[in-house]
Amino acid sequence: MTEFNPWVKPLNRVISEPSPTGGKIEYEDFDCSTDVLSSLLYTLFQQNWHQVGVGHIVQGSVLELEFNAPPKLCILYDGYLTVAAEGWHLHLCIEANLGGPHCNTPVELRKQRQVSRAAFYRRFNEEGNPRSWGIQFWNGDREQLMTILLPNPLVEGENLLPEGKPDLSKLELYEELRDIYVLGNKPLPFHKNPLKHSYISVCTSSRCLPSQKWQPVYDALKAAVDEAGLEVEVRTSGCLEVCKLGPVVFYSEDRTWYTRVNPDIAEKIVNEHLVQGNKLTQHSYPPGSNA
Repeated sequence: MTEFNPWVKPLNRVISEPSPTGGKIEYEDFDCSTDVLSSLLYTLFQQNWHQVGVGHIVQGSVLELEFNAPPKLCILYDGYLTVAAEGWHLHLCIEANLGGPHCNTPVELRKQRQVSRAAFYRRFNEEGNPRSWGIQFWNGDREQLMTILLPNPLVEGENLLPEGKPDLSKLELYEELRDIYVLGNKPLPFHKNPLKHSYISVCTSSRCLPSQKWQPVYDALKAAVDEAGLEVEVRTSGCLEVCKLGPVVFYSEDRTWYTRVNPDIAEKIVNEHLVQGNKLTQHSYPPGSNA
């Protein structure tokens, strides 16, 4: 594991592309390593959810989503950031997606899925005036993945402000983030990757009947973690890719899956694995993965 570096090294790469309708789009690329993207996306979705929108914009189609409340979930699992809002959720691959416990995602597909380019952008009209601000991500095939829509000083709600009377205070987030991620003038506001904290989760997926018995397992994990005084989050999750062998438990620190877990086994997982560092051979998955 590489040491967390709080400073982003500027790429000094600015790319301008003509807009099909006139004007141009100016991109300022920045480092898209996992720690950098994690810090940026945590800042956007957890700390500034009320200011940003999420979009997918291609010729002939625009999808825009907004948060009405803080995300219910913001977590990194097997390379994918998952952010859950009320009524919708998103996934963005910011680290190699290995493919669950069997690591069955082909190497080329891992490269295709993961963010390979990221840039702050400004859209200019034909007169050379900026009209919108945001952040764009591309995958390994150079396809546009997702657009983060940043506050626009020319817009209030659904309406354009009178020409010449922008609300320039709305540019504060763009300028603050650009100073950190593009220019490297300020350090990241974290001392470690904010999306990589230790957690242990139990699958609650309805895809397999055994997972419906998750509540006693969750309660046992929570009680054991609290009693041991560990700084490990106990949470629930969706499908953990080990179907029909539930209840399934996943420990993020060393990517360990456990199957057919009952409350007694859950307590042993905490006391023997999390506390002492010894995996439970009998219930680890895939079988024999206790090394």
